[in-house]
Amino acid sequence: MSDYDYDLFVIGGGSGGVRAARQSAAAGARVGLAESSRMGGTCVIRGCVPKKIMVFASTYRESLAEAQQYGWSVDAGDFDWSVFAPKMRAELDRLEAVYRKLLLNSDITIHDARAVLKDANTVELSTGKTVTAKTILIATGGHPVRPPLPNAELGMVSDDIFLMEELPKSILIIGGGYIACEFAFILKGMGVEVTQYYRGEQILRGFDGEARGLIAESMHEAGIELHVGTDIAAMEKDGAGIRVSATTGSERTFDKVLFATGRKPNTDGLGLEAAGVKAGVKGEVIVDEYSATSAPSIYAIGDVTDRVQLTPVAIREGMAFAQTVFRDNPTPVDHELIPSAVFTQPELGTVGLSEEDARAQEPIEVYATSFRPMRTQFIGKTDKVLMKLIVSKATRKVLGCHIVAPEAGEMIQLAGIAVKMGATKEDFDRTVAVHPTMSEEIVTMREPTRTG
Repeated sequence: MSDYDYDLFVIGGGSGGVRAARQSAAAGARVGLAESSRMGGTCVIRGCVPKKIMVFASTYRESLAEAQQYGWSVDAGDFDWSVFAPKMRAELDRLEAVYRKLLLNSDITIHDARAVLKDANTVELSTGKTVTAKTILIATGGHPVRPPLPNAELGMVSDDIFLMEELPKSILIIGGGYIACEFAFILKGMGVEVTQYYRGEQILRGFDGEARGLIAESMHEAGIELHVGTDIAAMEKDGAGIRVSATTGSERTFDKVLFATGRKPNTDGLGLEAAGVKAGVKGEVIVDEYSATSAPSIYAIGDVTDRVQLTPVAIREGMAFAQTVFRDNPTPVDHELIPSAVFTQPELGTVGLSEEDARAQEPIEVYATSFRPMRTQFIGKTDKVLMKLIVSKATRKVLGCHIVAPEAGEMIQLAGIAVKMGATKEDFDRTVAVHPTMSEEIVTMREPTRTG
């Protein structure tokens, strides 16, 4: 019998921590898990899941408007947050209960408490209890941050969106990343007047330039007031609203302000130093390819490591950890060629290198086409979609695939398999098109639009 209370103690009940706990328990480990908030973590409670439900809700006004053009007698009316929000929150309650049941069915001991490291094998809980473990896994995730600005507490962060009692009439969103852009479309679709400030030259920094441009065009067409090269300089209470001064000199009052300006790992007060765990400048836990920290008995996965902040990545890291530590099968985490989606409207699906990054790496060919999709062209809409492949001249491998279109997230999951397998442009060319679809353009582009 071990001298420790547990073989593994997991700090954090998000997607990564729960998967690691269950996989380790299945390998025979005695596992305890502590979560100071709600089981399910960022993704389930205040991230991907409620956001995607809000995306669904926000699209019906436009869908019903299109339906009228197709001959249906329908009227969207107004969106009622008081009807939608309780149903969304009930779904999150259901999912949290599912997570708890999964843990209990795996014989994992749940501690509804905050856990702090006392040393490399000891954790102190906010209940006053102290537990020991042969191995400790940090999976505490991250949280959105406000900028260092006077009165910044007047603004919301993404966590607060799901807790609103009512929708504002107007909102200013600060930021140009995927969270900022997704909520701009969501809230606009729900009837909110949306203004967005981003200090950079173009939104969605780090994504393919051509794709970024098309999403920005779609924001303007949707009626989102997007201002690039603009940031917030000051804010103050103005009656029931918030008075905002921009770096461009303008002043306006909004009902709400949303900061979508970055996230920070949840390591403050975690006891990393006491346990001998090294952290980076942003507070992220430093790990190696096996998710091991500088303390031999402590590992870390997910957003707290600030590697790739995506839920499926945290889950993969949790599975690799369990293989490495409890199945005697050292498994490094594979962070190469991860497909991802931005749930703007239209969506952006991407895997591999952007045109800009690929061009800096080696000579390439670019195959791209932008066109009006059949569904909306029929009713005279001017929206466009983009299909794009980045191809290595030397190996003919597809280095990147970028899709801007409705349901691009669904498409990129399948395209991601081919790119991950090392498919060449000729492999794509040999694939028969599915007609009539938007995605058929991925396999029908014969001549490069540009090289370099």
